[in-house]
Amino acid sequence: MSRLRKMMPTEQNPNRDGRPILIVLHQERSSPGRVGQLLVEKGYRLDIRRPVLGQPLPTTLEDHAGVVVFGGPMSANDPDDFVKKEIDWIDIPLREKRPYLGICLGAQMLVRHLGGKVQSNADGSTEIGWYPLHPTEKGRLLMHWPKMVYHFHREGFELPHGADLLAEGDAYPNQAFRYDGNAWGLQFHAELTRAMMHRWVVHGAHRFILPNAQQGREHLEGRMLFDAPLKAWLTEFLDIVFEGKTAKATSSIALRA
Repeated sequence: MSRLRKMMPTEQNPNRDGRPILIVLHQERSSPGRVGQLLVEKGYRLDIRRPVLGQPLPTTLEDHAGVVVFGGPMSANDPDDFVKKEIDWIDIPLREKRPYLGICLGAQMLVRHLGGKVQSNADGSTEIGWYPLHPTEKGRLLMHWPKMVYHFHREGFELPHGADLLAEGDAYPNQAFRYDGNAWGLQFHAELTRAMMHRWVVHGAHRFILPNAQQGREHLEGRMLFDAPLKAWLTEFLDIVFEGKTAKATSSIALRA
């Protein structure tokens, strides 16, 4: 069994029942970043596992408050056994009605599990950098969204049957969705800390020549302009996903994007 990371909150929230949130990462040195930091601040412990390294995922989420599946360099279409097993595993949070949040690859795995397609645009265009986000009517009713979000992907996904589209993009139309009340998928990244973005810009620089990709300086300049409202949005969004709160309950957060 993988070890439970005892990342303790600075102030224990009396509403927590002690169950950790399962964190699924796809590289040895990957981090849950800002999502992990905010969840700990909200009173959760984190159970971090990496299936790509052979660490097993639980056979039930009865002992977890929910799960976040992060991104990675692989594709949800890859034939690797761990990719297929992880996609199949998503049946557990869906069947048990546990909160599921998929980010980039995690969202694409959810789409594949639900029978949808994950693929690149026919023109080879990417979203690597900061791009506009357009909430749908259902998204606007849920909460206020930032106007610009950060991306690092070459594939997008179609909207699964029965899912509600919450936000759209220009190059890849499906950016955020909700399925069956408890499962959420995001194509963009709100979890990057400053250090994480610098690493991505350095290690991912070879991708900046791809169609529609922005150069490294644009990534860092965009962070100065757009990161504050993105962080504020993420704080509220995590409360909606894992606490079932409504936007009205967290309306004190003002987004000025």
